[in-house]
Amino acid sequence: MFDVGRGAKQDVGKAVEWYTLAAKNGDAYAQANLGLMYANGRGLSRDDRKAVEWFTPAAGQGLAPAQFMLGFMYAEGRGVRQDDGKAVEWYTLAARQGLTTAQYNLGLMYEYGHGVTQDDGKAAEWYTLAARQGDAQAQGHLGLMYTKGRGVEQDDGKAVEWYTLAAKQGYAPAQFNLGLAYTHGRGVKVDPVAAERWYTLAANQGLLDAQFNLGQMYAKGLGVKRDDNKAVEWFTLAAKQGDAFAQANLGMMYNEGRGVKQDVGKAVEMYRLAARQGNAAAQSSLGLIYAEGRGVQQNQALAKEWIDKACKNGSDSGCNEKIKFKF
Repeated sequence: MFDVGRGAKQDVGKAVEWYTLAAKNGDAYAQANLGLMYANGRGLSRDDRKAVEWFTPAAGQGLAPAQFMLGFMYAEGRGVRQDDGKAVEWYTLAARQGLTTAQYNLGLMYEYGHGVTQDDGKAAEWYTLAARQGDAQAQGHLGLMYTKGRGVEQDDGKAVEWYTLAAKQGYAPAQFNLGLAYTHGRGVKVDPVAAERWYTLAANQGLLDAQFNLGQMYAKGLGVKRDDNKAVEWFTLAAKQGDAFAQANLGMMYNEGRGVKQDVGKAVEMYRLAARQGNAAAQSSLGLIYAEGRGVQQNQALAKEWIDKACKNGSDSGCNEKIKFKF
């Protein structure tokens, strides 16, 4: 973030010594760098209070990175009492000097109403400034605002432009949203191949929604050749992150032996995880399995319990079937 010296062998301990001397003499860059070393615990023990002590005079001298860091410390409550209002004050000073990270964070504060009155228009303004400087996260957020028409006039074409810039920088949420745009033809022509490519990039970074969507595409052959093995792979990754829909679909794959060896016990395990999160399809499937006693000990009480829950959640499956419950 701050200036880095060159021409000498790296020695963090020596750096701390020289920064300290210069900082005590009022050098803003030295104060800021010393604050950063205390904040990160580099060359000395981490001490957030000390970090704030050094960021403050540097920020007071108008150094934008120090102003940003002071805003961050107030936002996180590190070394100072948490105070979103103070965070906004310092972010604003840094943002007005063109610091992209401050502009992006200030956009977040306005978007979610932290320390300021919630204002989508202001959020979009700050995101735009940061996005134009190439900040991928700001580009991604700005794309979403154009998609939803929040703070800006709704414009799918503009959304795709910003998503693309962010996605090419590897920002996973933008890659996912670009995949959605190609899936539904919003701002671009429907292109399942492009959708799959962007979903995959996001999914490989661990983005749950992208993993689930890929599972759906391969399970149903939506724009790609149906491949149950690949569907199971992607559903499994999303299910491990706790996604109820992925867990329910994975339960179905195990129940029917699609892409995996049929295993009703494993299906029950997946259905139960999803059912406990309120997934109606999983609740219904779990109820029917208990009613039939297939792969589990037959339990009509549990069958009724889960099917009743599914029906209340809007599922039709099992609700109108004539199941003889025994007590």
